[in-house]
Amino acid sequence: MAKTYWIATYRAISDPDKLAAYAKLGGPAIAAGGGTFLVRGTPVKTYEAGLNQRTVVIVFDSLEQATATHDSPAYQAALAALGDGAERDIRLVEGV
Repeated sequence: MAKTYWIATYRAISDPDKLAAYAKLGGPAIAAGGGTFLVRGTPVKTYEAGLNQRTVVIVFDSLEQATATHDSPAYQAALAALGDGAERDIRLVEGV
């Protein structure tokens, strides 16, 4: 079974307080779902059409585990806390 990577890029952060409230709830919800944070921060270098956007990479043992975590009540509460505080792009990508 291939690992699944949850990749989030932050296009814009409009409310740092809402982002902090999200992080306080989201991190524990992701860890409880079996996710492990691999990357959290802004790029130290970008190439080609790369954008200097906050990026988060989390690994899960499976797509099912990542999906269940995203859809869990705990993570949905974190999303509610974030509200319109950030514009993000989240992708779940299976490893090779």
